[in-house]
Amino acid sequence: METMAGQRRFFQLDEQWCIVHVPERPNGFALFLMGDGDHFVNEQTSFWLEHPRRRQWLDEWLEQGYTVFSSHLYGRHWGSPKAVRLARQLIYSVLKSEIVNRRIYIVAEGMGALVALQLLGVMPRQIRAVAMLNPCLDVRAQLEHERGHPFVYRRMVKEIALAYGLKEEEVPEGVPSLFLSPHDVPVMIWQLAGVSEYPSALHSRKYEQWMKTTNHRVRIVYQLPEKRRQLAWQIGQFFRQYNELP
Repeated sequence: METMAGQRRFFQLDEQWCIVHVPERPNGFALFLMGDGDHFVNEQTSFWLEHPRRRQWLDEWLEQGYTVFSSHLYGRHWGSPKAVRLARQLIYSVLKSEIVNRRIYIVAEGMGALVALQLLGVMPRQIRAVAMLNPCLDVRAQLEHERGHPFVYRRMVKEIALAYGLKEEEVPEGVPSLFLSPHDVPVMIWQLAGVSEYPSALHSRKYEQWMKTTNHRVRIVYQLPEKRRQLAWQIGQFFRQYNELP
């Protein structure tokens, strides 16, 4: 099923709602938005349309000319294989339906970064650059971190079991650690101080340290929360550095 709402197109892949925003003045590049656990897309709207700050960022990227697309990705997916498969399917669908360059940009927030990280492993040649916001990059480390918060820990175990098709008792051993793969795609991580449930030491810094040996283009920017209004502009500036790549 497809519906049109101005410059927005809603459609389904594997029964998951997806959305494509086409700007008035396209710059020829596509941007895949991957949200955190509260992210959603349904047949009429999305988290990025409903949340005031994210809507501001979305409008700014559309103003910059990016064709922006996103998917529900099964909700709280924790980087599951089926979420990664659907993300790949959506990328190829958008490349087929829209007039855009074949190498895309990615903005990944929270657990959305788990999918982005795996795409860097399986299709790095399709990705120009990745911007991450307070990313979750290591499911196992995050689960261990939550052991001291019983309610959050139990909820996370249930979510991972559902996402990965595991029994709850299998989760602590069956959950993946950091998805590491060599690549040379530029990655910029924005870590907003004091507002993330994913500690930098467990995720961003660990990833940056590991990647130093294989990719010097992984960098972290630590930013005060009051500066977040500028994030869309900063990410746009970061992406523009790579527009001229073949």
